[in-house]
Amino acid sequence: MNRYTIIVAGGSGSRFGATIPKQFVALAGKPLLMHTIKAFHNYDNAMKIIVALPAEHMSLWQDLCLQHSFEIKHLAIEGGSNRFESVRNALETIKDSKGLVAIHDGARPLVTKELIQKGFETAEMCGTAIPAVPVTDSIRQLDRQGSHTVNRESFVAVQTPQIFNLEILQKAYTADYSPMFTDDASVVEFNGQSVTLYDGSSENIKITRPIDLKIAETILIDRK
Repeated sequence: MNRYTIIVAGGSGSRFGATIPKQFVALAGKPLLMHTIKAFHNYDNAMKIIVALPAEHMSLWQDLCLQHSFEIKHLAIEGGSNRFESVRNALETIKDSKGLVAIHDGARPLVTKELIQKGFETAEMCGTAIPAVPVTDSIRQLDRQGSHTVNRESFVAVQTPQIFNLEILQKAYTADYSPMFTDDASVVEFNGQSVTLYDGSSENIKITRPIDLKIAETILIDRK
């Protein structure tokens, strides 16, 4: 079965506070995004990898690849104004209608080969695979009356890679954009398709703030 990966790296990184988008910030000596791409290449070096980037930073990425002698084959495309449009732009480059496609956040560079494999195996059996981890903090629900405690065991935190049968995802992305689409699972569910969860990893963090970068560097050192 053919496998594809779409890496969404179109964010501005405004919360990160750097002068360049966070996907280009150095992690262990090279741009964070390169770690993410390498993770999927290490899982399957024949798999087509598509990277959706901000249009205004395409040349920066090309310069970084030259600077770091980054030679892992991938297709860099211009993303859209939001995640939904970026994924749809990437899907349009896949001419196949059979197989599996993983959608992954460019800012999750610590994804492991084992987690990727588990996701593809789940999607091959079930058609969809969404990684999730338990919520460990106490959480409260906000409403018009204020807030109230909810049972955290009824909730999970969702990660990527989210992996789908190509036909399921292609059909889902014929929909018009909605602000309710927070990830690819929500797009698929809007199309009437249920999704299957699989165990994510507490190390599969998304780099959002400078402290996350320090945590990621520590994890990378521990893995050596």
